Amino acid sequence: MTNAPEHDLPVALITGASRGLGAAIAEALAPTHHVVAVAKTVGALEELDDRIRKKGGSATLAPMDITVEAAMQQLCRSIYDRWGGIALWVHTAVHAGPLAPASMLAEKDLDKSIATNLRATARLIANVAPLLGQTGRAVFFDDPRAGETYFGHYGTTKGAQIALARSWQAETRRTGPQVAILSPNPMPTATRGRFFPGESRDGLADIHAEAARLLPEILGRG
Repeated sequence: MTNAPEHDLPVALITGASRGLGAAIAEALAPTHHVVAVAKTVGALEELDDRIRKKGGSATLAPMDITVEAAMQQLCRSIYDRWGGIALWVHTAVHAGPLAPASMLAEKDLDKSIATNLRATARLIANVAPLLGQTGRAVFFDDPRAGETYFGHYGTTKGAQIALARSWQAETRRTGPQVAILSPNPMPTATRGRFFPGESRDGLADIHAEAARLLPEILGRG
């Protein structure tokens, strides 16, 4: 992890923080939280760090691939050693496999979708849960594409991810941590652009406005 100044703010871990909704949420949280930003793209993380610093916030950058189990274990161990735990985990990392008929799904794309959207999420839950303890909060984002035409790669694995999150939510309802599953409005993200090329973006929600709208629910104040 790239070091950041010490602080007295609660820690928010954001997986998938380099762009899109994850980056916008990181910026929205920066005034009240120290952000641990996880993503594969170093340059995009550094740009996020610049924007957070301009707003007077602080971030720790973790340029890592969430599908690498050893890296995620090391990340969570480093967070524990440095801060003892976190107040919030926001999971936005996702792989958008290409649209294809169910009878023609490429195995390599399906494997990557399963590895990122489901298997990595399951491992992260196991590793992050102890950092959240009983009082922390985990947030996931639904995208109900399961069963839609040509969404075999993404819809199947994203749906499985949310099913896993709902199981964790039910299991921890009385004991904590709190688990929230939110439903963002459609936004002009790179992921949506791959699914709907040529779509007019006029009716899509601004990413930063959407992060601001979701923020009370992310923090459990909605």
